[in-house]
Amino acid sequence: MHHFSYRDGALFAEDVDLRRIADEVGTPVYVYSSATIERHYRLYAEAMQSAAPAGKAHVFYAMKANGNLGVLKTLAALGAGADTVSEGEIRKALAAGFPADKIVFSGVGKSESELRFAVQAGIYQVNIETEGELDLLSTVANQLGKRQEAVFRVNPDIGAGGHAKITTGSSENKFGVSFEEVGRLYGRAANLPGVRMMGLALHIGSQIRETESFEAAYAKMAVLVADLRAEGHRVERLDLGGGLGIPYNIPKAFDHGPDLIEAYAAMVKRVTDGLDVELGFEPGRLIVGNAGILMTRVLHLNPRPTKQFLVVDAAMNDLVRPAMYEAYHEIWPVLEPQAGTPEIAYDVVGPICESGDTFTSGRALPALEPGDLIAFMTAGAYGASMASTYNQRLLVAEVLVKGGDYAVTRPRQSYEDLLGTDRAPPWLA
Repeated sequence: MHHFSYRDGALFAEDVDLRRIADEVGTPVYVYSSATIERHYRLYAEAMQSAAPAGKAHVFYAMKANGNLGVLKTLAALGAGADTVSEGEIRKALAAGFPADKIVFSGVGKSESELRFAVQAGIYQVNIETEGELDLLSTVANQLGKRQEAVFRVNPDIGAGGHAKITTGSSENKFGVSFEEVGRLYGRAANLPGVRMMGLALHIGSQIRETESFEAAYAKMAVLVADLRAEGHRVERLDLGGGLGIPYNIPKAFDHGPDLIEAYAAMVKRVTDGLDVELGFEPGRLIVGNAGILMTRVLHLNPRPTKQFLVVDAAMNDLVRPAMYEAYHEIWPVLEPQAGTPEIAYDVVGPICESGDTFTSGRALPALEPGDLIAFMTAGAYGASMASTYNQRLLVAEVLVKGGDYAVTRPRQSYEDLLGTDRAPPWLA
């Protein structure tokens, strides 16, 4: 569920009227609900604790979903760990208050400098994805006089996800070491001075709304754990990744969210029963997806003989998911429509000079006028975190709501900020 609802004829985030935020902060603007983030994290973490041996479940929030500092601090205060994929994310996680010993470093292309920073910071775990990375990590850690705890991310050749671009567990995807190579690599790692192998990891994809694909992959990993132990290797951790999906059709969120989490937890408990390993989980979208909206203002109507364009001040650089993934987002008017309000089929588009800058086509919405506010729902994950300055547009503001209060947790970029990042070559200065 989420904490966005109509009250007194207007859409509220918790106890804050969204019209107030639009007036005081401007649009486009991302708005996040603390209550939703907190509820989703607690629901998920409690379910995973029930799936693992006592005290052996660890939840690492996948920062790539939403790296807003207010969001991160909210989750750190709840006791979450952080799943990071770059030095920048590690630095931000530390700044947000995540302890280093609750930070995992994933990603298929870690550089020497990134690994050096991670080892120096004393992070919990590096998820190794290639043999070259194994050697590099050992060299770097040995130079620092340390042995970094690590796991191998395995590609189980079982991919799943809501779109081809977010499927990661197939042998056709770039992620992880081959299932057939793990035994040899584990043996090699045992003789390297800078690493201490602790177990295995996997992540098969994102926005998965069933448990069968997870179960098939996890069952393969359970066999692999047993095989490695039979060869005399220590396997104390099994990082099961994230990827559990959310309903983007908001009304259905109340019917399917908790049930899916509970079914997933029951499956994990069944498949890993008897392994006696520390279980790691890396949810991202599941925690923050329904906790955020992108609010935008209608700029113009552009009627055509066969359709009606609704031009808003948000664009694909602010929310790229529809253009990149053909993603669906519910659209709610900020003013609650009155019963009997006529509906019009709109193509909702942004100002960018691309035909791909289209949020939806032929969507039936209450009749709207320039100046009206609308909200793209379920925009808390992979919204602001994937934003850009394409067309030299400013990065939008982000706001975190807590009860009746709100705070701007990332100010809107200024044109001075935008232009100040460029440098003219000396021959053109």
